[in-house]
Amino acid sequence: MKRWIGLLGVLAMVALSVPMVQAQTVLRVGFCAKTVTSAAAPFAIADKFGWFGAFKVELVPLAGSADCVKYVGTQELAYTLPSIEPLANLRPEGIKAKVFYTAYQGNIYGLAVPAASPIKTLRDIKAGDKIGVASLASGGAIVARAVLANLGLAEADVPIIVIGEGAQAAALTRSKQVDVLSLYDTQYALIDNAGVPVRPLINKDFDRFPSNGLIALDDTIAGKRAEAVALGRGYAMGTVFAIANPEAAVHIIWEQFPQTKATGKDEATAFTEDVKTLGARIVNFRLEKGGVRRWGESSMDNYQAYLDFLVKWGVVKQAIKAEEVVTNDLVADINNFDAAKIESQAKAYK
Repeated sequence: MKRWIGLLGVLAMVALSVPMVQAQTVLRVGFCAKTVTSAAAPFAIADKFGWFGAFKVELVPLAGSADCVKYVGTQELAYTLPSIEPLANLRPEGIKAKVFYTAYQGNIYGLAVPAASPIKTLRDIKAGDKIGVASLASGGAIVARAVLANLGLAEADVPIIVIGEGAQAAALTRSKQVDVLSLYDTQYALIDNAGVPVRPLINKDFDRFPSNGLIALDDTIAGKRAEAVALGRGYAMGTVFAIANPEAAVHIIWEQFPQTKATGKDEATAFTEDVKTLGARIVNFRLEKGGVRRWGESSMDNYQAYLDFLVKWGVVKQAIKAEEVVTNDLVADINNFDAAKIESQAKAYK
């Protein structure tokens, strides 16, 4: 008996000496593209270093921004990362949600053509041309319709067709099944990586317009404020790290989200291409693109200009104020971290 008591005592002491590992809650966040690319690096970096605090993020790929807004509206997901256009259209229909963190301060969307295309400017697009989009639920489809309206053209004149993402989009572009692309920064990098160089069609009207941001229902922002702040803060810290050391960011996203690492090509090529893809998004991560000073901050003037543009060309069906779909209420709390320290950590990371 004494022997058993002694043994139990030893086991108890061992148990006390082993640190308790608390299981982290998984928070599912909608990523508004079918393929998760290196542009998702801020999520992976924050997960690796525990910057989301009590939870880890599981990215849920969706067809596009419209689906991202709908999934929040049906409460299948608490948070997603869409562009503003479908939110502006769906809020009057009852989806009471807001952007609480602007992730892409610059406009990631825009039209482009194959490098050798005779189309040199937007004004060269004519009836009979075809515009390719990742999906009809994507922000690119909405932007394409706005550009066509601005040109005095309709979708009946210039069909908008789905060409998918990455290699599939590159193949359909190479075979000339579309004349114009309405995708976004990282997709253009992926298509270029696939051997189909593209050339942007400059649209200065879009330069100041913000793109995607973290959204949640108004009730979620109010009732789960600490969780929303933790998500935004972790994402901001991951963004600072990615900008400071994109090469390390790619290694980390491969480690945390292995499905993002390309197959069928050597690792050196895959790495170079993913760094290039992330670099395309980093341009729009930067605060100066939106003329703001804090991570996640939303320029209400820029949002209002974009919403007015969308209403003018019939893409958003009724006038809406930026304050109805965007809030900066969480931004001060989100920025409660030492960005310089994160930047130094990134630069020293091996």
